[in-house]
Amino acid sequence: MRAPIGHFDRALPAPDCLDELIAPVADAVRRWSGSVPADQFVYVDTDPQWADTAVFVEHYGRELLEQSANCVVVAGKRGGETSLAACVVLSTTRVDVNGAVRRQLGARKASFAAMDTATGETGMEYGGITPIGLPADWPVLVDAAVVDLPYVLVGSGRRRGKLLVPGKAFAELPEAVVLDGLGLS
Repeated sequence: MRAPIGHFDRALPAPDCLDELIAPVADAVRRWSGSVPADQFVYVDTDPQWADTAVFVEHYGRELLEQSANCVVVAGKRGGETSLAACVVLSTTRVDVNGAVRRQLGARKASFAAMDTATGETGMEYGGITPIGLPADWPVLVDAAVVDLPYVLVGSGRRRGKLLVPGKAFAELPEAVVLDGLGLS
């Protein structure tokens, strides 16, 4: 199969290679019931040494920079309570943690979650966190620009491999909230 975006040696429909995905991501793909069929989610095998966005696009195609999204875990705090959420923004932007995220979570303070918290709570590798397969009760805040793209490159849960997902599928993730301006230039 040829990947819908980028230049990859190996691309397969994600449901055909569940053994390449970590358990929560594989389960989410297996159970997917959105309007976009799961076989349109594409797994591409990539080298983990090139997992970080800047290095990745140099190796797999500079055009991917405009079609890539980052998924980061944030922590909102209010009244001694901490809640976790995921934010998905284009890789050319940064998450508006102190504005859009804080307001959406109803938090007094919001910040990026510590690496140990992000990996421990998601079961995913740092640098590969994906919004597919997150804990079911987490809000998934998605920038509207991500949803508007035909395909988006995002992590697979590990540093090895990525997923290419139709943008509109991000709006159908459990607990997804699409926000304009979540990603700032």
